[in-house]
Amino acid sequence: MGKFNADELSDFARYYGFHYDGINPHSLVKEVLIDMERGLEGKSSSLPMIPSYITPVSDIPHGKTVLALDAGGTNLRTSLVRFNEKGEAVAQGTTKTPMPGTSGRLNADDFFSAIADAALPLLKDTKIEGIGFTFSYPMEITSDADGVLLSFSKEVDAPDVVGKEIGKGLREALASKGYKYSGPIVLLNDTVATLLSGIASIPHDGIPGPVAGFILGTGFNTAYPETNIPKINFNSPSSPQIVVSETGNFDVHHRGQLDREYDSTTKNPGSYYLEKATAGAYLGPLTLHILKQAVKDNIIQFKKSAELMAMTHLETRFLNEFSHAPLSSVEPFGSLFARDETDALAAVQYITSIVTERGALFSAAVLAATIKRMNSSYEPHSPVRVAVEGTTYMIYKGMRRSLESYLHQMLFIDKPRPYIVTPVEQASLFGAAVAALSKK
Repeated sequence: MGKFNADELSDFARYYGFHYDGINPHSLVKEVLIDMERGLEGKSSSLPMIPSYITPVSDIPHGKTVLALDAGGTNLRTSLVRFNEKGEAVAQGTTKTPMPGTSGRLNADDFFSAIADAALPLLKDTKIEGIGFTFSYPMEITSDADGVLLSFSKEVDAPDVVGKEIGKGLREALASKGYKYSGPIVLLNDTVATLLSGIASIPHDGIPGPVAGFILGTGFNTAYPETNIPKINFNSPSSPQIVVSETGNFDVHHRGQLDREYDSTTKNPGSYYLEKATAGAYLGPLTLHILKQAVKDNIIQFKKSAELMAMTHLETRFLNEFSHAPLSSVEPFGSLFARDETDALAAVQYITSIVTERGALFSAAVLAATIKRMNSSYEPHSPVRVAVEGTTYMIYKGMRRSLESYLHQMLFIDKPRPYIVTPVEQASLFGAAVAALSKK
């Protein structure tokens, strides 16, 4: 068995173009900023910079009660959310029901009727100030903050709903059941919800600064308040609207041969380059592809290497379990290594950490660019608050520590730029609640 050799493994990473030490962090931040600007202007860009038509409230009004809905995956959650005297969100009567269309095909009327049925028990004896609806499926947001459904995932079978306005459909379904509601219904995606939940949950020191939303879980995305969006003739320094950057699609130029090979095996080749280097849907499979090359090149040697070469997929959670405890990790990855194959174990961890470190660097550059775009005044009493959601950020070994270290370097290289990064809980539900108060 080959001896562990860190220099040889690092040279392997450089040869195939995935080592982080070939990337200039500060130049990368500038590249992201340029692409953001081009996307806002409607020019050719890997970042679409999608307007949400939602203006974030600067501070939460006390005593307001709203209906919050969260539709995504296999469940629909409904809750009354009240904002207490501190502006904190308090959920009441939360229910969870199967997402309409997951138990058989529904037409549009039945789909919206099922959502109304889930909401009505909460509305019977309560006056609400608005309805916020986190709808985690592809939508085109309209200027009145409704959402036109573009497609469902395979779990939901309701094809008649595609092309329809979700808020309008819900309003009509409520009316058909005797509940006349004329207030706002605001549609938003999970990244906007993460941002808005940060307004309610991240403390500030008397003067609330702007809030960004950052998701690093299965996928990758950012959202932030923007004052100038030339492509829709929006320019409002005093009342910005939230933009969804779709930063997972950023065209990362720092990709090597193995990145390109792996990209060709995905369902969406030629897109979402940054997400494929950072997010939980891809880190495991990408690292497996890289490790197979290391075995081919005899950089890593162990008795069951043929079994690794035969693997068709490696879920990121199993790689993470191995990284945290390589000597006790079991199926399907840890069982490939005998306890005495410490050199192979060390080599796998070393390569995995290089991939992770690069992902953290990419992620930090996107966050740094977003914060720089948001805060040009450097007010120490009003830091940018970044609301974070996602298991890759929270539990993937090495990601959070490295990301936050890079972020500090990027933001403090020329002058102190104050910011706070805080994970948020129940982001989809509480974000929907804040969204309900953003439209009058």
